[in-house]
Amino acid sequence: MSHIAIIGECMIELNGAPFGSMQQSYGGDTLNAAIYLNRSATSNVQQTGNPSIRTSYVTALGADAISQQMLERWQSEGISTDLVAIDEKRSPGLYLIQLDDEGERTFLYWRNNSAARYLVQHPNFDGICQSLNNVDMIFFSGISLAILPQSDQIKLLEVIQKLRSKGVTIAFDSNYRPKLWESESATKECYQLGYQVTDIALVTFDDEQQLWGDQTPQDTIDRLHRLGVKTIIVKLGAEGCLVSESAEQASSLIETTPVETVIDSTSAGDSFNGGFLSCYLSGGSVEQACRQGNALARLVIQHHGAIIPKTITDTLFTSN
Repeated sequence: MSHIAIIGECMIELNGAPFGSMQQSYGGDTLNAAIYLNRSATSNVQQTGNPSIRTSYVTALGADAISQQMLERWQSEGISTDLVAIDEKRSPGLYLIQLDDEGERTFLYWRNNSAARYLVQHPNFDGICQSLNNVDMIFFSGISLAILPQSDQIKLLEVIQKLRSKGVTIAFDSNYRPKLWESESATKECYQLGYQVTDIALVTFDDEQQLWGDQTPQDTIDRLHRLGVKTIIVKLGAEGCLVSESAEQASSLIETTPVETVIDSTSAGDSFNGGFLSCYLSGGSVEQACRQGNALARLVIQHHGAIIPKTITDTLFTSN
């Protein structure tokens, strides 16, 4: 069985029109990926009878009732919460999603004093790091880094580097959100360090283009290979994704089938990551993993919310 630890933040989600109809849920880029990963892995167990993946989420939550409900919901999804630190002084962050007529989203955040922001400073963090020596893969994102104070960013990357040196595979999604960073230069400096400890990069071309000025997805691939990343997946939205497993070999396009109407693109990249990582950790090739990621993202963007009902995702996995 493969064991993956996913590092990040989960927040309270409010979805809808301010002063109108609002729905409360929860979400966060890496938590969304963890849930979609585990749903896919659970489906594989049901079909084969062989458990293949254990998914642990690494974060900090409060001791409040909503934090406890989050833990229970994650556990109901099969996510291991043994590596969640409880912060008695803080609570989860909160975000509001507003959607336009084409399904594109705008976010408002309240997270500056969230428990997850202080994960690295938590008294239990060193114990969590010890436990991470026993996992096969670490997955984190640019948001996992952006929410942390700068000194904590460096400490987390040092921990990840040490784990990589011991044979843990590292996967990273840059997931660039400018409002979370003090400046482009601060982002670039941190991301350069992040890519240098990365084995598998799962990035979105729009993000890379915005931050680095890449003209084409191939520019992104060439830049990341120069930084030492071996396997690179550049997500291209409706076009699918461009894949490179070696700087010496040509990249390949893994196409997807565009949907007629995008209802909510909130978790498109997150669900792709979850589908990809589940297939990859189960022994699938990078191409197979990309196809599963594409299929899952295609389904998710046709429904509202970062985490769509399990009954809907089950229709995809049982049909494969």
